This record gives sequence, C-alpha cells and structure tokens, in this order.
Amino acid sequence: MISRPTEKFLKDYQPPGFAIDSVSLTFVLKPEKTQVYNCMKITPLTNATELVLDGEHLRLISVSIDGVDLTDKQYQLTQTSLILKSPLSSFELEVITEVDPEKNTRLEGLYRTNGIYCTQCEAEGFRSITYYLDRPDVLSYFTTKVIASKSDVPVLLSNGNLIESGELDSEKHYAIWHDPFKKPSYLFALVAGDLKKLEDTFLTHEGRQVNLEIYVEPHNIDKCSHAMTSLKKAMVWDEKRFGLSYDLDRYMIVAVDDFNMGAMENKGLNVFNSKFVLADSASATDHDYEGIESVIGHEYFHNWTGNRITCRDWFQLTLKEGLTVFRDQEFSADMLSASVKRIEDVRQLRSYQFPEDAGPMAHPIQPQSYIEMNNFYTLTVYEKGAEVVRLYHTLLGESGFQKGMQLYVERYDGQAVTIENFRSAMADANHQDLSQMHNWYIQAGTPRLTVREEFDASSQSYQLHFSQYLKDQQSHLPFLIPVLINFMDKSGKSLTIQLKNASNQSYITEKGFLLKITEMNQSFEFVGLTEMPIVSLLRNFSAPVQLDFFRDSDALMTLASFDDDPFVRWESIQVLAMNNFKACVECYETNQPMQLSDPYQVAFSQVLQDETLDKALKALAVSLPELSYLAEQYRTKNIDALLAAHNFLKKALAETFEKELKHLYLKLQAEEEESYHYTEVSIARRKLKNICLKYLLQLTHNQSLAVEQYQSGHNMTDILAALESMNQVDSSARDGCLSDFYQNWQGEQRVLDKWFALQASAPLDNIIEIIKGLTKHLHFSYQTPNRVRSVLGVFGRQNWEGFHRASGEGYQFFAQQVLHVDVINPQVAARLVGAFSGWRSISEPRRTKMKKALMYILAQETLSKDVYEIVTKTLGDQSEANDG
Repeated sequence: MISRPTEKFLKDYQPPGFAIDSVSLTFVLKPEKTQVYNCMKITPLTNATELVLDGEHLRLISVSIDGVDLTDKQYQLTQTSLILKSPLSSFELEVITEVDPEKNTRLEGLYRTNGIYCTQCEAEGFRSITYYLDRPDVLSYFTTKVIASKSDVPVLLSNGNLIESGELDSEKHYAIWHDPFKKPSYLFALVAGDLKKLEDTFLTHEGRQVNLEIYVEPHNIDKCSHAMTSLKKAMVWDEKRFGLSYDLDRYMIVAVDDFNMGAMENKGLNVFNSKFVLADSASATDHDYEGIESVIGHEYFHNWTGNRITCRDWFQLTLKEGLTVFRDQEFSADMLSASVKRIEDVRQLRSYQFPEDAGPMAHPIQPQSYIEMNNFYTLTVYEKGAEVVRLYHTLLGESGFQKGMQLYVERYDGQAVTIENFRSAMADANHQDLSQMHNWYIQAGTPRLTVREEFDASSQSYQLHFSQYLKDQQSHLPFLIPVLINFMDKSGKSLTIQLKNASNQSYITEKGFLLKITEMNQSFEFVGLTEMPIVSLLRNFSAPVQLDFFRDSDALMTLASFDDDPFVRWESIQVLAMNNFKACVECYETNQPMQLSDPYQVAFSQVLQDETLDKALKALAVSLPELSYLAEQYRTKNIDALLAAHNFLKKALAETFEKELKHLYLKLQAEEEESYHYTEVSIARRKLKNICLKYLLQLTHNQSLAVEQYQSGHNMTDILAALESMNQVDSSARDGCLSDFYQNWQGEQRVLDKWFALQASAPLDNIIEIIKGLTKHLHFSYQTPNRVRSVLGVFGRQNWEGFHRASGEGYQFFAQQVLHVDVINPQVAARLVGAFSGWRSISEPRRTKMKKALMYILAQETLSKDVYEIVTKTLGDQSEANDG
C-alpha cells in the first residue's frame, strides 16, 4: 500500500505571495522533446523571500533571474516544485524545460494524439508544461509563440488573438498569440497539427465582428455544421438572456479523439472531446445532437462565468460549473422543449447524483478538502451545483436573478472570486437576506423533505407540515428549500384558495404558491376549502430533495391525468411505478408471485391513449424509473430482487399492452421521414417510437420489428434503438446485426464506441468473457478514454447482471482492469473505481466480495493518488483493516 498523499483543505487557503504580471511562452514542438521557454515578470506581494513554483513530469534545463543563469545550488528541485530565493522587488524569471508529449498517456499538460499536439491544464495540468504558480487566483497576461515543422504541423493555435505568423526557415514556421485578458494558468491552451477548419462569422450586439473557427482532422470537416450552428445559437442566446457578448476577435474550437473530459473552456481556444463536436445524420443520434448543442453552449457560456470571472481556489469549483451548467440547461430548454429538458435533468440527477450523495464519496458542492482535485469534477459539484443556482432563480424569479447576475459581472469582472461573492451579488441586487443558502454549499447529502397533510372540515382549513432531515447526520443546519405547490379537487379542477398568515416566507407566483421552508419543522395553513384538496407538490422540481409524502393511488392518478405541471404529472406516474416495483421486490423476497398493480396499469394505459400529450412527455411517462434510482430507495440492496422486479415490470407491461404498443409503434414508424430532421417534433416522435420498440422486444416473437427497423433505418437514432432493443437477449439476429453494424462503421471512432458500449451493456450469461474479448479487440485501446469508458465504464455502471455476478468474478475482473488503466491514465481509472462506491449498501455475500476487490486495488504499491483517494474514501475506516 502506498503512503497517504497530502490532503489540501479549504480552511488553509492563503493568498498568493507573488503576482505574475505577464508570461511569455515559446514552444519548440517535437514529439518526444518539446522545449518550453517560460519568461515571467513577477512581483512580490509580501515579504516572502522564497518562491515555490509548481512543476511535475518536467526536465529542467535552465533557470535565470533578470538574465543571470542560476547554478543548481541556487535553487532546490523536488518532484513537485522548483524553489528559489526571490528578489525583494519585481524581477524577470526565465525557466526552460523539456517535456515528452508522445509518451504522455495521462493526457494532462501537453500531449500528442494522432499527430496532434494538445493541452489540458484544468485543474493542475499547467505544472506538467512548465514551472509556475499553478493556482486559479494568479491571473496573468499570456503571450505564446509556437514553433513547429511546416509539413507535419501546419496549424499553430493558442489563446487570444493571432498577432504574428511566418516562416523561420525552409522547414519551420511560427505563430504568436496574445490574450488581452488576464487569466489563470488552467485556461492556457495550445493545439498544433494537421487540421482543417470550418469558418463562419458572428456580429455581436456591440458591433464586434468575430471569426468563428472549428478545427478537426481533415476527414471530419463535413461533420462540423451542427456544432457551428449550435455555437451561433449560444452566442445569440447569451446576448438576449444575459446581456453577455463575446470579447475577442476569434472563437476557436478544436476536436480531438483522446481527451479526459467532455470539453475545456480555454480562453478563445476551446478543446473538445470529438464526440461533442462531430455529427451528421448518418452517424449521430438525437442524443448526440442534443449533447453537442448543450456542451458547445456550456463552454461558450464559460467565457463570462468561469473565464472573465474565475475561481479563487479549486474549492470554489461549483461557482463556475454549477452556474454554467444552469445556464446551459436553460439554453437547451429554450432550444427544444423546456418541460422535457427539466424532466430529463431531474431523471439524470436522481439516477446518478442522488446515489453519489448517498454513498461514501458524498461531499458538499463546495468540498472542504481533497487529495486529487480531478476527483471532484463530480455530478455533485456540477449537477447539484446547478440545482442550487436554480434555487436562486426560483426564489428571486427571472428578473431578480438577472439583477443579481448583472451585479455579479459588474463587481467581479477580471477577478478570482468565491461562492460568497456570488451570493452577496444575488442578495444585494434584490435587497434580500440569502445567508441561509450557504448551507447548501457546505453540507453533503440529499435532504429528505417529509410532508404531512391535515384537513379540518369544520374550519375549512388545510395544513401542510414539513420536516427536513439529512441522512446519517445527527444534526445539520436547516436548508432554505423553496417548495412550489398548487391545488386541485378530486375531478382535477384547479382550486382557488388562500394562504393564511402569508408573509415573506411564502408568496403567490404564476405557477402557484411558493413556500419557503427555512426551519427544521414548519407548517403552512390554507383556508377556504370545502373538501380535502389534492396538492401538486414540488412543482417543476423546485428543490433537489427526496420527497417523503404519502399519497394514495387515486390522488396520484388524478395528478397524472390533470396536473398542468409537466414534472408533477410525470412524477405521479413514476411514483405509481415505484410503488409497484417495491411490491414486486417484497414478493420476490417472500417467494410470492409478482404482478402489475391496478393503479399503475390504469395510469400507463391512460398515458398511451392520451392523444393530447406531447410525444416526448409520453415517452418519459411510460419509461420505468432508472434501476439506480429505484435501488436508492433501499438501505440494503438485494441485487437479485432488484433485477427480478425491474425485469418483471418491463416484461409484464409489454405483455399487458402489447397490442397498444405495437399499434402506436407502427403508426409512428409510418410517420418517419426519409431524411433526418433535428427538430423538437421529430425527436419526440423517435423517442416514443423507440420506447415502444424496447418494450415490444421484451417478447421474443417481436424481434422481427427490430431487425426490420435496423435494416431500413436511415438515421443513427433508429438504427441504434433497434440494436439496443435486440441487445437484451442473446440471439442470432442480434449477433448478425451487430456484425453488420461493425462492418459498416469500423472506420468511424465515435460510432464504434457505440458498438463497444452495446456489447458491454448486454445482460448475457457470458458477459465477462465478452468484455475480456472486447479489451483485446483490434480497435480497443487503453490509451483512448472514450473507448475505455464505452467498455469498462459501461460494464461497471450499467451492466448490473455482469458487474454484480454472484460469484464476485465481475468485481475481481473490474479491479484488475482499474489497475491496468491506472498505470496509463489515473484520471480515467479513478472514474472507473466509482462503480464500487455503493458496496456497503449491497447485501451479503456480494458486499464482502466488493470489499475484497477494493482491498486488492489498495494493496498495490504503485497506485496513483487519484485512485488512492477514491478507494480509501469508498472503504472508509475499512481501508486500514486487512481483508481477512
């Protein structure tokens, strides 16, 4: 076992002792020996006499101060830093280093992939390029000169504006870039290689003509048009919604296949995982198109919420990411369907972030400590962080939120700030006390909101009693929880009632009553009622909480049929499904026959027959809740029972509604257009059609429907849906279509990822052998994060039958794979380890087998700090015990 790495704490933050006023970088690019000349103008800010620069994986060539070379006795070199005595006044420091981009499989710092030089510096990758104060509160002006071979590396890119370029000799050329805005080192970028570009222009409302450029490998140039369209939409939207315009002469996007993240918002030069740039109607699904639009928007929106206003330290990460995810969610909602987008975001949150909140890796959206910062680019910091920003929007309304944003930009443009600065801007702009919002930032876990209702016919009054609770915490500070509600009678007619003793703790909005829960226990009374109302609660999912509120089936069915809030309507059907699921689990554990409940059957039938319901909402309503979300309802998870119940419901629904599902499927299939259209209507039709197909394929005699759709499909959404439907059962038809798919698409990396992922997700008896075979496949590479995620990531997170094999074989195999990846790319390996996070809640004997696999990983001497941190936190106090 390795020794425990150093842990960093928010409470230990100290401002930098030095300012780096400007940085002049020169890169002489060569695959194995790239030299980096780093000239910094530095000003001491304190009386500190020692300057400690961060640096890792570097070969130091020379150091000089004000033009005088230092001997090796005048500085100290460690594995992580360069330490030297500082002059008392401003000085110029030049450091020359050498790096090996070709062998950099960590994909952090400067690396070379498919002949393209590329950087990734967030969070702490710049220190793998040169020695520097690699922290986000050191803001500097960057000028970058890139020198490389004209023939091998014809395109030379970096941040900011191009100020000079030319030839050095017959073999080499150069480009000089200057960024006129101060930025931290994590926003530095360099890309160089044989690239083609798609060009366009955009005129900002301030009159700036911006050149838009998307760079890709030459064979992908015809797959960039959707990304360019998405970029222009995002620029228009940000001006209209937030009043924020772009500020440089050009905006560049580069797509690379090998990238640890989804994308990176480097100032003026965004680097993207190619899956979030490249698309055409033949090779990309609706989901791909939506993802590209969302991520293009997200990175563009960072120009203000992340770049112009950045984070003081990495504990403030949600300041930029939570806010920018909220902004990209709102953008996507305005581009397509707001109600569908909201439900999909909630479904994602509850299926993946809620389990993170409930497991050993639970952390506040502002972590208080970390060993490896890369481990905290999490769903909690991003997605829950966005929900916390949405709380501000819900509490203040669109107008109040925009007032807060305007003040935030006015106050903090060009600065590195904190979550407290954001809150103060929101509060001051609206003259409100929002101090209680801080509790959302510093407490881990999902609050459980228990609700009890009480009706008094004699006084015609109705009371709602709220209690908030945080799991596994003896005491916690009360959250500020906005709860949006409305009322209807048993026939579904909206009721007009009055809130007694209304105060600033509650007010009426156009969507109903907004109640502010600020105490551990709080009650509200409503008057003017002649009968017990049906309450529409937590409308639009107004707060990221677990709702504990008993409603009988009649009330749920009324809400499902008549509520005018799309989220509550969908949620009511989901609760009926969950109730049926829980009953099935109980039947399995008591050896009783499972069955569909009458209320769920009726609700399911009504949704299928409702011609007025939006097709995308209908598709969401008839979809079962994700198994991961259902599993979180149990403190101890019996994997066999959970899988049996979920599989039973899928097949029982298919058997019960086969006629209706087939009729709807064939009707929608007949409406399918011959050419692909990325529109709200077309996307909705395909979603509903393909969920029908997935149910129908629970019955093997319907397999021909999927084969026919695969063979006749003229868009990737339908082709992939057909394969996914067949993938549930081992058959010659499945094997034949998968083989055909591979032959057609083996040269297209993004599509090939889908082929690998399909097989990794198959719930087949021999799945572990299949996975082992995939890792030895000609087109599999451990050095390509997308490919690793499509096989190992999918197997560990989505294939419950294989990963949770009763023998424990899945756990042991996966642990070995984690160690193999860790040697190559610790960031990717650390993400994979998350598959073990719920081990304590899994019933025996699986629990012990999962622990044994974790202890096996921890016992390795060469473990990265990335994986070490995840494994030790997952094991908790068990990490010190042996696995006896």
